[in-house]
Parts: sequence; structure tokens; C-alpha cells
Amino acid sequence: MWGLIWYPYRALQDAGISGALATGMTYAFALLCGSFILPRLWRERASLNGWVLVIILSAGWANLGYVMGMLHGDVMRVLLLFYLAPVWTILFSYWLLGEKLDRYGYVIIWLSLGGALVMLWKPELGLPIPQSVSDWMGLTAGMGFALSNVVTRRSTHLSLEVKAFSQWMGTLTLSLPFLWWQGGMLQQLETVSISMWGLLLLMGLVLCTTSFAVQYGVTHMAANRAVVLFLFELVVAAISSWLLAAESMDMREWVGAALIVSATLLSSRMYQAEEEGAATKR
Repeated sequence: MWGLIWYPYRALQDAGISGALATGMTYAFALLCGSFILPRLWRERASLNGWVLVIILSAGWANLGYVMGMLHGDVMRVLLLFYLAPVWTILFSYWLLGEKLDRYGYVIIWLSLGGALVMLWKPELGLPIPQSVSDWMGLTAGMGFALSNVVTRRSTHLSLEVKAFSQWMGTLTLSLPFLWWQGGMLQQLETVSISMWGLLLLMGLVLCTTSFAVQYGVTHMAANRAVVLFLFELVVAAISSWLLAAESMDMREWVGAALIVSATLLSSRMYQAEEEGAATKR
């Protein structure tokens, strides 16, 4: 889904709706679609602690910074900085979860990261060092993405509903300062057609559903494996841009996609072998 979400956000921007407003509205609709979980959140209020705030801020900025960076900067450069996330995941999972990678784990991480670099690297853009506001958005959004995944894995006492609600609330809350800073929100809303309202509501429903899937997956697997699987988004984005926007895929992108898919398959085999070994010992 995240490999396809660029398309409606781009359509909304072309229709005159800024990235901050589109992000805020779609996550507001996600909150609306997920309002059925509010009674459970009220029953679980005693279990809420500081980790919820970390998820709100990290996941919220990961979503908002990702969209804002891509819409206001060079897409490939922002994506390259964002997808340094595996590096941050190694550090965060070691500090917060005590996860230690063996040599095969490092091969998988660097293979997937290498695939991302092959797909996104453009020599004319220079080294992936932040040089603008949009660059910093991409880099810090990737950090937030990695941190939110690790904290979600750590917070086993929190339900999936709490984690998903925190992600929606964080994105919506962090988009408000950008809306105030940019201004012109009422003028933008006046141009929203009925079809655009329908698209925003549909995106909110999709994000609501996807959030539950993401939180479930991240909660039940190692953080370092999850971030490798997330990189498959690049493959989907490359193919969808080829089909939906007539953007060509060259040999470099096919090679990068092959590396990411290889890392994903190796990750699945490695962790499956580890789980079978653990089961045998028991």
C-alpha cells in the first residue's frame, strides 16, 4: 500500500491540496474510520505510558515527513535519505530490544540497503548528506520510521488498537503546525470537489486498515526483519510509477529491485530456520 500511496497524494497536490493538508485530512479520516476502537482505548487507559508518546511522535513524523519531503524536494534524494532506516533500526533494536545480528543478518540488511542505494542513487545529486529542509525531512522521517517500528515491537503490553490510534493521532497532530505555517487552508478546502472528498475518505480507510496490518506485523517479528520487508515498498513504487505514470524502469532499478527481493527471501528463510531450531530445542 505504501508503494502505491504516492499516486493519490500526487493527484491531490495537482488539484491544489498541499501535502500537509492532504496528510492531515487522510489521517483524520483514518481516525474517523477507526473510531470503533475508542471504547477499548478507554478501558486500557491504565496501561498507557511514555512509550505511547514515543510512538505518537516517531510514527507521526515518519508519515508526515515522508510525504512532505517527497512533495517539496527531489523525490529520489528524499527517498534515499529515508531508506537509510535499516541503519537506524540496527542501532535502535540493539539499544531498546537487545537484538543482535549475526553475520547473515548483517548480509541481509546491507543487501537490502544496497538495493535501495542502487535504485535511488543519482551521482548528479551528490552524496546522501542533508543539504536542504526537505533532505532533513527525509532523513529524520526515516529515523522516526525505524524508532516507531522498534518501540512498537518493544511495547508488547500495548494493544494493536492503541498502537494504530497513536500513529493516526501523531500524524494528524504534527500536521497542524505545518497547516498554520503554510496558511491558506480555507482557500484550499474551497477547491476540493466531491470526487476529491471521496478520494480523501478512501485514503483514510486504506490507511486505517494498513495501520492495523503494520502494527500486527511489527509486533510479531524482529525489528531488523521488518525493516527489510518494508523496503519492498520501493519495488512496488517503481513498478506502479511505470504503470500509472509512464515512468520507465531502467536496468539499474531492476537490479536494485532484485537485490531487495533477494534480501526479503533470505530474511524469510533465515528467520524460519531460527524459529524451527528454537522449536526443536524446546
